[in-house]
Amino acid sequence: MATPCTHLDMVHDVAPSAQGCEECLKMGDSWVQLRMCLECGHVGCCDASKNKHATKHYHTTGHPIIENYPSASWRWCYVDEMNV
Repeated sequence: MATPCTHLDMVHDVAPSAQGCEECLKMGDSWVQLRMCLECGHVGCCDASKNKHATKHYHTTGHPIIENYPSASWRWCYVDEMNV
């Protein structure tokens, strides 16, 4: 059995920072899909998008868990590299 994620205590009840990728909106750029940080609510574009702002947010802040946005159909922990 896989080891469970130990970062779930970092998940908070957050509001999305934007209705699209925060950085792409400022740049006037587009994205493929969105991810929301569950520690602070930052909305960034996914790794299939050219700018990969959600992953850049993780590397800058260390906030480990994101979820698909706006559907919230799954969550991912960057640290443990697993669905949670």
